[in-house]
Amino acid sequence: MLAGLAIACQVWARLRLRAAVVTAVARAAVQLVLVALVVRAVFTVPVASAAMLAVMAAVAIHTAAGRLAGLPGARRAVALATLGGAGLTLGVLFALPALPREPRYLIALGGIVLGGSMTACTLAGRRLLDGLRRRPGAGPAAPGRGGPPRPPRAHIARTAASEALLPALDQTRTVGLVTLPGAFVGALLGGASPADAARFQLVVLVALLTAETYAAAILVWLLGAPRTLPYPEPDRER
Repeated sequence: MLAGLAIACQVWARLRLRAAVVTAVARAAVQLVLVALVVRAVFTVPVASAAMLAVMAAVAIHTAAGRLAGLPGARRAVALATLGGAGLTLGVLFALPALPREPRYLIALGGIVLGGSMTACTLAGRRLLDGLRRRPGAGPAAPGRGGPPRPPRAHIARTAASEALLPALDQTRTVGLVTLPGAFVGALLGGASPADAARFQLVVLVALLTAETYAAAILVWLLGAPRTLPYPEPDRER
């Protein structure tokens, strides 16, 4: 019913994603059934959790890299950014006594931070690509040509990474005020106390923000003129 309403709105607004909505919903239903069966098996064989995380990471990298086909070296950069952001975050989480060291927590948090890293790479990469296409000669204007200096590629890269983090920042700022996130609701439905559910949700939000920050920063550093990134932003008042 809800999918039908979404498609009806797309038809009314003459949007071009009607088929994508149907495909996405169908894939989600099939994939969730399969994942439920796989996760059940993983919980009984803890060693299999590493294989499942590897599959998650491979799919995340493939998905984000496919969105950045216009950027040379995108697949390698996405792989390093995704694994770097998610790996660092999960390593810190399970090195500290923040969560139990159990396969169920590793799979749950691993999927969340890999998904967040994937999204950050997609958003940062597409904004970077758009900025470079709009300013193909990005860099200071040559002497004697006149006109204001063009923003350097480092500034474009920083802007792309910053804008990619806005959804995660907004989600963290408004948690509990605008929405009750899935981790919080899931913990409550699973029998956790409101305090424990809130604690788990806070860990998830901070983990997401950390993973996405590193993923976006690594990606634009690799794809957005790394030699110029340490330089300060241009003075906008000139």
